[in-house]
Amino acid sequence: MNLLEILYQDEYIIAINKPHGLLVHQSPIARDASEFAIQLLRDQIGKKVFPVHRLDRKTSGVLLFAFDKDVNRILTEQFTTKQIEKRYIAIVRGFAPEEMLIDYALYKDNGVLQEAQTLIKRMQTAEIDLPSGKHQTSRYSFVEAFPFTGRMHQIRKHLAHILNPIIGDRPHGCNKQNKIWLEKFEMNTMMLHGASLKLNHPVTNEVLEIKAEPQAEFKRVMQLLNFK
Repeated sequence: MNLLEILYQDEYIIAINKPHGLLVHQSPIARDASEFAIQLLRDQIGKKVFPVHRLDRKTSGVLLFAFDKDVNRILTEQFTTKQIEKRYIAIVRGFAPEEMLIDYALYKDNGVLQEAQTLIKRMQTAEIDLPSGKHQTSRYSFVEAFPFTGRMHQIRKHLAHILNPIIGDRPHGCNKQNKIWLEKFEMNTMMLHGASLKLNHPVTNEVLEIKAEPQAEFKRVMQLLNFK
């Protein structure tokens, strides 16, 4: 693993651009992994870090850590009380709605139903000569997603719910499209990226906006679809 890209660092917090495929921490559901963001970052900077929030293994983007438990507690509270604005970008199957608030409750693993809301905005669309089923072409959208709640796989499940699943997503995506992208473009990365976090600094209270450039594979798919 190359060095992690540090997006922001001061004496209280640090943010990285997490690559696709990297777990935040050890998990019993991913025993195949030997590298974790917490460990890699700690080894890279020589300091203990506390993760403030989570990103799916398959999702890249801004990942925020605190250097002590008090700052971690303040930031966790900001996430819980929806004071932090999270912006994601995704490439999805089909022409997504121009703008839509997806208000669709999601089940936890233990069967508890939780309210969940995601605002999506369509930025661009593309139609390419790529046969899929009975269609001679394939349609795609480049979307922004703003989750107002923080449920497990929320954006992935919400986009699948409105029939605009994220390209490369398993198990919530479209198997046909994922197969086409793997065979035609050798692409099996999930096209979901945490593009920015906007928050009040936990100590100085200044407004911070931390942005992360998409990873190389995400950019390659954008180029293939002529998304800017």
